[in-house]
Amino acid sequence: MNLRLGYGTNGLTDLRLDDALVLLADLGYDGVGLTLDHMHLDPLAPDLAARTRRLAGRLADLGLEVTVETGARYVLDPRRKHGPSLLDPDPDGRAARTGLLLRAVQVAADLGAHAVHCFTGITPHGTSDSTAWQRLEAALTPVLDAAATAHVPLAVEPEPGHLLSNLEDFHHLRTLLGDPEPLGLTLDIGHCQCLEPASPADCVKTAAPWLRHVQIEDMRRGVHEHLPLGDGEIDFPSVLDALAAVGYRGLTVVELPRHSHAGPELARASIEFLRTRGAAA
Repeated sequence: MNLRLGYGTNGLTDLRLDDALVLLADLGYDGVGLTLDHMHLDPLAPDLAARTRRLAGRLADLGLEVTVETGARYVLDPRRKHGPSLLDPDPDGRAARTGLLLRAVQVAADLGAHAVHCFTGITPHGTSDSTAWQRLEAALTPVLDAAATAHVPLAVEPEPGHLLSNLEDFHHLRTLLGDPEPLGLTLDIGHCQCLEPASPADCVKTAAPWLRHVQIEDMRRGVHEHLPLGDGEIDFPSVLDALAAVGYRGLTVVELPRHSHAGPELARASIEFLRTRGAAA
């Protein structure tokens, strides 16, 4: 299998970061989806640049590639999950989220990451769609400028329930922003199974020109629940074959953020599952 496999640290939150990295390297993963959060690489703690340099050296020692992910639940606000968002009614809240993404771009550049992942957030109550898209455009513009300077793509993820929830919404954002070169797509294979009209494999094919990052887990139609591989309805050989066929060379990262209690075992089982299905594709 030619795909480069990774595992997300948001599914290994019970492990110290170095222990998680050693585990993934020992299991044969090619890389890691690094969620910036307090238990691993805290983006708001002092000496971020120095800590990032040390991490870059460790990743090199272990032969691991990296994508920087920004989906930590409470990194900005200990009381609001994923808050504040890029759509927050409070301008200071939106600025805080933009600031986090700017830090993520710098971390990604320092680590040699192949992309920075982000999502839009849920449209706040009482906010019109047009206002939400305007806020999103304004909040993302400086991040895209920084991404262009750093030569690191910003890979936006369609997330069920968010303003940008599907591939159609991603293309709306591209048009709204004038199709900037740094703007790319994070394609979550489970989300495709959950709500896209096309199959996950067909989503890969149609999204290929903008594909900068891939997350993978199992899921059932109409139910946004990340499941261990094999516990849902996804046809994995067809998905892995599609990723190979379109020439995707970034990381394909297993995302099981609610399964950290079994993270080491699921990391082992996941890579064995994907290797077997990839060989069959």
